Amino acid sequence: MRAIGIILAGGSSSRMQELSKRRAVCAMPVAGFYRSIDFALSNMTNSHIQTVAVFTQYNAGSLNTHLSSSKWWDFGRKQGGLYVFTPAVKASGNLWYRGTADAIAQNLEFLRSCHEPYVIITSGDCVYKMDYAKLLEYHIQKQSDITVVCKDMPASIDTERFGTIRMNEESRIEEFEEKPVVSRSNTISCGIYVIRRRQLIELIERAEAEERYDFVRDILVRYKDMKRIYGYKIKEYWNNIASVEDYYRTNMDFLKPEVRNYFFRDYPGIYTKVVDLPPAKYNVGVNVKNSLISSGCIINGTVEDSLIFKGAFIGNNCYIKNSIILNDVYIGDNSHIENCIVESHGTIQANSYYKEDNGIKVVVENNERYVL
Repeated sequence: MRAIGIILAGGSSSRMQELSKRRAVCAMPVAGFYRSIDFALSNMTNSHIQTVAVFTQYNAGSLNTHLSSSKWWDFGRKQGGLYVFTPAVKASGNLWYRGTADAIAQNLEFLRSCHEPYVIITSGDCVYKMDYAKLLEYHIQKQSDITVVCKDMPASIDTERFGTIRMNEESRIEEFEEKPVVSRSNTISCGIYVIRRRQLIELIERAEAEERYDFVRDILVRYKDMKRIYGYKIKEYWNNIASVEDYYRTNMDFLKPEVRNYFFRDYPGIYTKVVDLPPAKYNVGVNVKNSLISSGCIINGTVEDSLIFKGAFIGNNCYIKNSIILNDVYIGDNSHIENCIVESHGTIQANSYYKEDNGIKVVVENNERYVL
C-alpha cells in the first residue's frame, strides 16, 4: 500500500480514573484477550501497510512490553516494520510531547526517511475494524488535502466530548469544532486521518515554528477553509475508550453475538501478542451465563453477564454480575461483585461486597494474596 501508518498512543485520560494510573489508555485490556492498540495495528496490517510508527509517552511500560515483538501483527519484515518512538533527549532540548502535532514534529526525521506518498494517522484507543485501502482510495478520488473519518452517533451519546463536524453535500467539511460546549452536530471525528506525506511535513513544520502543538486545533480547524478537507463516513462498529463508562460499555458489547462474530470470526481478524495459558477451568457447581471467560481462569461460584480476563481466579460461592474482572485478579470465597471493574493483579479478600447502583465502580485492591 502506498501509505505509512502513525498511531498516536501517548495520551492519558483523567476520565479513566484509577485504570490509567498503571498503564496508557492504549494498553487497556479489551474483550478478555486484546489490548486497545491491537485494533489499530491489526487494521494497518490487514490494509497491507508495511511501515507503522507508534508514538508513546504516558505510562508506556506495559504498552512498550506489548509492542516488544512485531511478529504478532506481521510487521517483522525486511522492508518496513513496526517502530516505537518515545520522547528523547536531543541537542535542542528535552521536551515531552506537548500535543499530537508536537509528537509528529519531534519525529519528523522518520517521515522524511520514508518513501510512501501518503500517511494514515490514527489513535490507538479505539475499537473498530477498517480497510484503510478503501479510505485512501476515497481520499485520492476526492482530490482531498486531508480526509477525516467520521461517524453519525445516536442521540443518546454525548457528542460534546468529541470533535464534531458538519459537511456539505459533497462531504467537504465546512465546520469542525473540537469538544464544543454545545454540540450542533451528531457527526463526530473518529480520530483517523489521511494526508499526503509531504504536505504533512510542511504543515507540521509550520505549526512547530508558530509553537502550535495540537493536530486537530492547529491544523484541521485552522486550515478547514484553506485546504480541501473531506469526511469519510463509516457505519460499522466504532467505539472510543476515553472514560470508565466508555470502557465498560465497549467491553460489554462483546457479550453480544453480532459484535463477537464481527471481530472474532469475520475476516479479516484482530491480532495480539500471544500468551501461552491453559484453557479456562470450570469447577464442579459453577453457574456461568452470557459471559466471556479467558484463558488461564479458574471459575467457581456464579458469573453472569461479565467478562473475566486472563488468569483470574473466582472463589467458591462468589457472585459476579455485570462486571469486568481484569487480568490476574484473585477473588476470595463468598464475595459479591456487581456493576464493577476490578483492576488487574488485585486481590479481593473473602466475604467482600462491592456493588454500584448508579454507574460503574472501579475496584482497586492490593491486599496480600497469601497471609498466615
